[in-house]
Amino acid sequence: MDHSTMDHSTMDHSGMDHSGMDHSGMDHSGMDHSGMDHASMGHQPGVSEDLPPTAEPREPIPVVTPTDRAAAFPDLDEHLMHGESINSYWALDRLEAWDADEDGTGMAWEAQGWVGSDLNRLWLRSEGERAGGSTESADVEVLYGRAIARWWDAVAGVRHDFAFGGGPSRTYAALGVIGLAPYKFEVSATAYLGESGQLGVGAEAEYEMLFTNRLIGQWLVEGEAWSKDDPAVGIGSGLSKVEAGFRLRYEFHRQFAPYVGVVWERAYGGTADLRRAASGDVDDTRIVAGVRIWF
Repeated sequence: MDHSTMDHSTMDHSGMDHSGMDHSGMDHSGMDHSGMDHASMGHQPGVSEDLPPTAEPREPIPVVTPTDRAAAFPDLDEHLMHGESINSYWALDRLEAWDADEDGTGMAWEAQGWVGSDLNRLWLRSEGERAGGSTESADVEVLYGRAIARWWDAVAGVRHDFAFGGGPSRTYAALGVIGLAPYKFEVSATAYLGESGQLGVGAEAEYEMLFTNRLIGQWLVEGEAWSKDDPAVGIGSGLSKVEAGFRLRYEFHRQFAPYVGVVWERAYGGTADLRRAASGDVDDTRIVAGVRIWF
């Protein structure tokens, strides 16, 4: 059938049965669709599938008010911001040995730990060194720590240097900070006040490089400076010593990691003069091997 010449406007389709009609051969090119009611055909009027990027939303987004912000970010009580549970962390960060040419085997350790809550902690720190079968230096610090910023604690307490080799012991008041500086540098800086107004400053910075999830390199630099000469314990005024090192460890377990490394140390100022008078050595480079443990 050729519908192009037919006038559908006068036809009554209500009684027609289209179920049996074959429309495949019909020519609809001449049909006038302008009068058709598309609402009953399942099409949604006024809907465009390709809206321009600048089109306004059908339901405008309400303006955020100060009341909305206050409801989204309520003020929290201090006990909700910081946990009140007691936790602890203990680490033998360095326990290492090396072959000393003149004094045989040398050993050194550095340990630290804390116990307390997120806000208040009791810190313990210790480090020392042995050479030729005798202890040359050892100290311990007992500090109270208080969180002062997101990644920083202020610490205050006492440090005690033990007496070895016939020298006297020393006790200092300590005040400092411990924290994580930008770019993930672990930093500690402490000032010490001792007898007769002796004032000292010690600082240490560490940075870790992850070659893999288990193979980790640790860079370390630390130094000390003192205001007065104290020949009895081998301390001279000014910059006393600087130590730098790199240690490469493999974490078989996160809490157990053997390592190897290289360490360089040099004395300066009055401390260097005292060392020259005693042994003649003011700098030392050594290959070390050790283990790092924490729990």
